[in-house]
Amino acid sequence: MKLQIIGICGSATQGSSNELILKTIKEKFSAILELTIINDLESLPHFQTELTTEGTPDSIIFFRKQLEGSDGIIISSPEYVFSIPSRLKNALEWCVSTTVLTDKPTAIITASASGVKGHEELQLIMKTLQAHITPETSLLIQGIKGKVSDSQLDDELITQIEKLIEVFSPMCSTF
Repeated sequence: MKLQIIGICGSATQGSSNELILKTIKEKFSAILELTIINDLESLPHFQTELTTEGTPDSIIFFRKQLEGSDGIIISSPEYVFSIPSRLKNALEWCVSTTVLTDKPTAIITASASGVKGHEELQLIMKTLQAHITPETSLLIQGIKGKVSDSQLDDELITQIEKLIEVFSPMCSTF
């Protein structure tokens, strides 16, 4: 039985390198993963504390159910202004008052020019949400533009992603 994985693309750019990474994972590992890519985070309403438990928007209820019902989550995001993109932060803020990410096997990929600060921030947020991440399921890809050609990831990057999935997928099957 295939693992049911949610892939979250943090980029605000259609056809981004981060979207390509998720699509590559979906294609390359289709024998073991059923990857549903969420690439429309801008459709989620702005976070409002008073709506986290009562009057929660339907789109947020659906988003949380997708996360909760999955065997694991892969987030692929760029770094914007030394941080994570606002649309990704907004989506994650809707999960703060819940347990949908508690102990959830999670892989974090930051693909950007530098990405160091954004990657650190995303790791901290996911640890705060009590998601299950490890150093082996956390991948920083610096200089991403030089690792993509003709909508293809270079071989070295594919190898790094394979290693990540090699560790991530057994975590999901025991969840």
